[in-house]
Amino acid sequence: MRGAVLVAIAAAIGNMLQGWDNATIAGAVLYIKRDFHLESQPAVEGLLVATSLIGATLITTFSGPVSDSVGRRPMLIASSLLYFLAGLLMLWSPSVHVLLLARLVDGFAIGLAVTLVPVYISETAPPEIRGLLNTLPQFTGSGGMFLAYCMVFSMTLAPQPDWRLMLGVLSLLSLLYLLLTVCYLPESPRWLVSKGRMKEARTVLQMLRGRDDVAGEMALLVEGLGTAGDTAIEEYIVGPPGPADENANATVLYGPERGMSWVAQPLPLGAQGSMLGSAIGLGSRQGSMLDHLKDPVVALLGSVHDLKPPVAADATSTRGSMLFSNLGSMLSFHDNKQAPLDWDEEIAGGHGDGCQSDDDASGTGDLRAPLLDARGLSSMTGGGDTATTMGIGGGWQLAWKCTDGPEGGVKRMYLHEEAGGGGEDGVHAAALVSQSALYQHAAKQQGDGDVHGPAFVHPAAVSEEAASGGGAARWRELLEPGVRHALVCGVTMQVLQQFSGINGVLYYTPQILDQAGVSVLLASLGLSADSTSILISGLTTLLMLPTIGVAMRLMDASGRRSLLLWTIPVLIASLAALVAASVVPMAATAHAAVATGSVMVYLCCFVMGFGPIPNILCAEIFPTRVRGLCIAICSLAFWLGDIAVTYSLPVMLRWVGLTGVFGFYAVVCCLALAFVALRVPETKGLPLEVIIEFFNVGARGLPAMAADAEQDHH
Repeated sequence: MRGAVLVAIAAAIGNMLQGWDNATIAGAVLYIKRDFHLESQPAVEGLLVATSLIGATLITTFSGPVSDSVGRRPMLIASSLLYFLAGLLMLWSPSVHVLLLARLVDGFAIGLAVTLVPVYISETAPPEIRGLLNTLPQFTGSGGMFLAYCMVFSMTLAPQPDWRLMLGVLSLLSLLYLLLTVCYLPESPRWLVSKGRMKEARTVLQMLRGRDDVAGEMALLVEGLGTAGDTAIEEYIVGPPGPADENANATVLYGPERGMSWVAQPLPLGAQGSMLGSAIGLGSRQGSMLDHLKDPVVALLGSVHDLKPPVAADATSTRGSMLFSNLGSMLSFHDNKQAPLDWDEEIAGGHGDGCQSDDDASGTGDLRAPLLDARGLSSMTGGGDTATTMGIGGGWQLAWKCTDGPEGGVKRMYLHEEAGGGGEDGVHAAALVSQSALYQHAAKQQGDGDVHGPAFVHPAAVSEEAASGGGAARWRELLEPGVRHALVCGVTMQVLQQFSGINGVLYYTPQILDQAGVSVLLASLGLSADSTSILISGLTTLLMLPTIGVAMRLMDASGRRSLLLWTIPVLIASLAALVAASVVPMAATAHAAVATGSVMVYLCCFVMGFGPIPNILCAEIFPTRVRGLCIAICSLAFWLGDIAVTYSLPVMLRWVGLTGVFGFYAVVCCLALAFVALRVPETKGLPLEVIIEFFNVGARGLPAMAADAEQDHH
């Protein structure tokens, strides 16, 4: 796990450079507009800041799909090179036109970093600390802003501050980022698995997790390549063999050792007071307008976080809890000759038992060679309904339910223990069941003359066979209900974040504070208005750092949704205070104190919730195969909103003043609070592959799920 932390810190340096750039342009623009005589041209002044956003928007349109094709790491290297080039151009900048070009290149670098760093961290982090690690970009970004403000403040004390030097320092910092991306960052293991590079993915995972046993997670990454839309919620009693295995509907789980077996007995959905069943039942009744508006995914994922193993009252009552918690480890495959799935190798070698042949140890064979073969599975289990189980983190287990028949269907099952369920017969478990991502070859004649069942190979084999239509296939996957449902959530969050005004406030904090008369607070120090506004801006970013530290601690404990529901009301209150300070008559010192305090509270609360969480959510809720494309769409919405807010803010300040600007932002925050309460689910602690399954389920709607469950029961 230490490896994942260090890799996340290195990747987040890209966001530190973004924060550095935000602060330096905020300070330098005070001198740029005087040097180029832009005082009477607020539109050109806004364009100087917004050009980098235009560049970020342009590169975002293809950065996601390209990263899906060539990998995350090469795109981060490209970002560091673009940062370096932009810093050199800004250091030169003989005219406003060259400066605009430099800002455009700078935007290219920022766009790549902001789009792909959260994706990279999400794909490399373990579920238990994914929120903490994905808050690092917010921390490093704010840290970069503070360091930049310190540099700019020291330069403002000079008789003739050099704005070109302020901006050009970026080129030196980008060299550090380039060194880290080239020499230290590995490729994302999820991307490697999507390309069939299993041995590389296994090596990277071992480094990231600090252990050799990563078979369970490797299996999860392969299954994550599917975007099945037929996900259903089912419930089982999982226990040792006994009378339940005589039931024709029971699914038998077999372990690698002789005589080890378990039984999964299906239950009606909602049996024994299950949390998932209760969520579906409540949602299906739609008893109020609020229930009707609430997204089914919110209710389902809310119930998931109540799925906690029962706490044993004494030593004799621990049997049920221990049974399920140990199920994955007890059924792990320690002997490759018995394992039906060999997730650690590039190619399975075509053997019926799924093991790699000696002459293919390099892992360079045909991707169509089977990872799983019906002959090998039946030889170990004796046929019938069977499953193999592995732990995948966050309290979830991964199982494959293989059924007999001409097509030899394979379904994956994500299992989680229900709180308070089970008993002497076993443990009550909820399951997300859908079609396996493993590609199913039709039954064919084998060399020994027998006809065996279908072979299930790496999903990349499908991509190879349909390479000519791969791009179109990705776009078609966006139309799947679960992916489309997640896109609506991600895009809306990005738009609301931008129109809450944060980047406008960040870029123009010195000017906003100067207009509020903040210079009177530090008049006794003999500082100029420019130096005072930049100093207070730097102190504000310094205060943001401990609040981000608190957010990092709470992100995986309280959760993303809870942080939003607690911090957005504070944003509304701070914006209302800014409006009141502009409307209510008060002394100049009191007015400046209220304005400064409100801006500080706004920024500190923003970086705790609404700042990092939209990017975290967008990096979590999409399937692996189209994650880059979906992130690009969400980032495009982010940058378009950023451009609109940043470009319009100088004009708004001139025409409606602080009262109108912050009043508008307060209204948007009220809308954002309503959207979070009704449509944003909690994703803490869940494997990425499980989250999209809940979106697949939620896209059907709770009433439809309840009807299906009732039909299955009868």
